[in-house]
This record gives sequence, structure tokens and C-alpha cells, in this order.
Amino acid sequence: MQIIPMLLKEMDLEAATTRKMLSRVPDDKYDWKPHPKSMSVRQLATHIAELPTWVSMTLDTEELDFATSPYQPVQIDSTKQLMEHFEQSLKEGRTRLAAAKEEDLLPVWTLRNGAEIYSTTSKAEVIRMTYCQIVHHRAQLGVFLRLLDIPIPGSYGPSADEMNFS
Repeated sequence: MQIIPMLLKEMDLEAATTRKMLSRVPDDKYDWKPHPKSMSVRQLATHIAELPTWVSMTLDTEELDFATSPYQPVQIDSTKQLMEHFEQSLKEGRTRLAAAKEEDLLPVWTLRNGAEIYSTTSKAEVIRMTYCQIVHHRAQLGVFLRLLDIPIPGSYGPSADEMNFS
């Protein structure tokens, strides 16, 4: 069984759902956050949009050390910019994964902050974790949008906003 075709299929399926969710972010709510400890809509949506680049980063590196590579997100100020950023990130990650060989998925990859190691797993597992992170943060964004009274698109079937309950 080959893993890369399965990962590409999953990437495409999750991208369709992510695209629907990101497209709902209103331009006038980028600074909104539901709680002082929460990310803003801008921070959360930008992170979701950039996560597909973790696929290429994982395949092309041995680790990510936050102590030596501090996080510097792209500044997003509109849904148009957000969607463009997502599409570029998706293209980068998908292109690199499609060019990979099965054996490229086997080496160990480490996520750390200096001496503190968060995880050490195979590159295949990191790619799967990346997809899980997209789903996780997409669900967070769904809660943010719900609190802003913005209709939520369905993920794996229709949402309550898309259902006719009459």
C-alpha cells in the first residue's frame, strides 16, 4: 500500500472544506477574539491558511526549532488575501508531497523549542498531524464564526445552517 496517494487524497478533501470555512471570514472581523487568551480571527485564519506548508517543510527538513526559527506569520487583512495565501500554501505543500517518494516519509522529524522536545515522529506522522491541526483549528474558527453569527459551512455533511429543519 502506498501512503503518498492516500495523503494527497486526504489533503485535497480537507482543502475543499478548509476553503469553504476560510471564505466565510468577514473582512471587518480580523481583530475580533472571543476571549483575551484566544487568538484573533486574523491569527487563527492565517495559521490555518499556512499549515499546508508544513508538508513541504517536514519533507525538506529534519526538525523545527521554535527557539531558532521564531514564528513570523504573513500579515493578512482581507479574506481575498487569506484565500490567496491558503491557495499558495496548498500548492506548495501538495506539489512537494506529489514529488516525494515513499521512503521520504520514513525519517524521523523533531518539533522542539530549544532543549524542550515536543515530538519526535516519522515524517509521515508529522504530515498526518498537520492535517489534524488544520481540522482542529478549522473547528476553532467555526466556533469563532458561530459566535459572530456567521453561517457555518458543512464539513463532512451539511451544517445546521445548511439543514432545513421545517
